[in-house]
Amino acid sequence: MARELGITIYLFVFRILFNMFKLFPQKKKTIGVASFGDNLFYTVNSLNNLADEEIIILKDPSCRYEFDSSVGSIIPFDIKQPVSFLKSIYHLATATTILVDTYFGFLAAATFRKGTTCIQLWHAGGAIKHFGLMDPSNEFRSVKAIERFQQVYNRFDYTVVGSEKMADTFRESFGLPDEKMLRTGIPRSDVLFDESVRKQSWQDLVERFPAIKGKKIILYAPTFREQQLTNYALELDIKQLYKALSDEYVLFIKLHPAVSSNISFSYGDFVFDVSDYKDTNALLLITDLLITDYSSIPFEYALLEKPMIFFAYDLEEYRVTSGLIEDYENQMPGPVVASTEAIILAISEDRFDINRIRAFADDWNKYSNGNSSLNLSRFLTGTEEKEKEEVLV
Repeated sequence: MARELGITIYLFVFRILFNMFKLFPQKKKTIGVASFGDNLFYTVNSLNNLADEEIIILKDPSCRYEFDSSVGSIIPFDIKQPVSFLKSIYHLATATTILVDTYFGFLAAATFRKGTTCIQLWHAGGAIKHFGLMDPSNEFRSVKAIERFQQVYNRFDYTVVGSEKMADTFRESFGLPDEKMLRTGIPRSDVLFDESVRKQSWQDLVERFPAIKGKKIILYAPTFREQQLTNYALELDIKQLYKALSDEYVLFIKLHPAVSSNISFSYGDFVFDVSDYKDTNALLLITDLLITDYSSIPFEYALLEKPMIFFAYDLEEYRVTSGLIEDYENQMPGPVVASTEAIILAISEDRFDINRIRAFADDWNKYSNGNSSLNLSRFLTGTEEKEKEEVLV
């Protein structure tokens, strides 16, 4: 009850300020509201190469992505910084293009003026967990909350997708029609086609962790658990992994951006914490084997046609609390295991089917072909329409 009251007051104040700023002239500018950040970065970087347009990034307090100032102005989108927060609302109310990369509640109070386009970039190329209107926790929410969710989703003029499977997911999860699906591909996936980024990532990490040289890299990238956002418990048995795999491998651990942890790692020449590494996809380029669970990372990692293991030690619990895609165990393109021993066995017995990984990649990455950022920026600038008009002339 108290939470709902707080949200109602916040949205009431936001709506008043937003409508006041709508009295100011509209300007041709792109505003990116960043939570995860990577899709926004690649989009505005490409946009900068196509058009001379003002770009402003409103950085949510949860965003850990470090934007290069060359992409545009960076403003904290934080109510605890009142001046910056007011500036943020002003820019949202006077922009022609709004880019968001997750669910932002303020959208329920932001009725954009005619001539403004709002595009949802989202932060995942695929969906293993249910979210939005399909989230199982919705049954415990009020009718008012569900109505507010739909108000937010209705603000999206377009939602970027990398596949028809994800278009289907968004139609269900956001309650949006097919004509709002923008089939340009996932912007951040472009890096997976860039050999120069792979070389640079390897060089950066070798300089940071010299012990990895000459070893294969296992990346463990679990998703978050609601009950462990501030006290994450690592279920991997590092000692077992060290004994079985350290001759050939090193282990990178990258926790979800929403998770904070005080985990201390032993075996310093084997385990390395890369949670602060800015670009997850750049990290995937040098990863030889991915271990994850219900994260969206496998959808893009599959483009590299490398093996992966799904460490679903709490599968039945997670299925109930967060919801999973149907037949999770058989849809994942790698062994689904529940223990460290099973991980070691899958690696030692090479239980990986590359053809299955390729099929998974084809299903979920139809439009992500290395040019997604360019495709989206061409759409935003109307480049394709201009070219068609020039041909007709």
